[in-house]
Amino acid sequence: MIVVANTTPLIGLAKAGRFHLLKEIFGKIYIPVGVYEEVVVEGRGRAGAREVDEATWIETVEVQDKLAVELLQDELDKGESESIVLAKELEANWVLMDERTARKKLEALRIDKIGTLGILLKAKEMGLLKSVKPEVDKLRAKGFRISKHVYEEVLKLAEEDKHVSPKQRVR
Repeated sequence: MIVVANTTPLIGLAKAGRFHLLKEIFGKIYIPVGVYEEVVVEGRGRAGAREVDEATWIETVEVQDKLAVELLQDELDKGESESIVLAKELEANWVLMDERTARKKLEALRIDKIGTLGILLKAKEMGLLKSVKPEVDKLRAKGFRISKHVYEEVLKLAEEDKHVSPKQRVR
């Protein structure tokens, strides 16, 4: 399985203390140079920087089609653009991506994607997590933006929505 990751899932899972799930679920992950620069170089000292830099199971790859990256950068940032182009170049099975506009581009290209919350759901499905709700709550507490609708949908998919009291629901 070939998996390409963008910045946000790497940082989000590192913030939640669940970075290890990436290796346990996907094994090896490829990231473009732009993502490495965003997470490790520009993000030095922040969540994800050390984890990505030290992960022997993450391979940083130079994107070949620079023109395609430039064209995508009209709408997306460098990391998102490079992730999409690298996914095409490597014929990736999955792209780890949270940003809505970039996810729509992946859909148009017929490339499967999974975001941070989907990774948590997959981890529960595989028995790597007992519950998704504490992890999602941890992400939200660390500044990860999750809409009320998405929050409730994730808990529903995890079959944990019945455990959420009205006081705990997102407003």
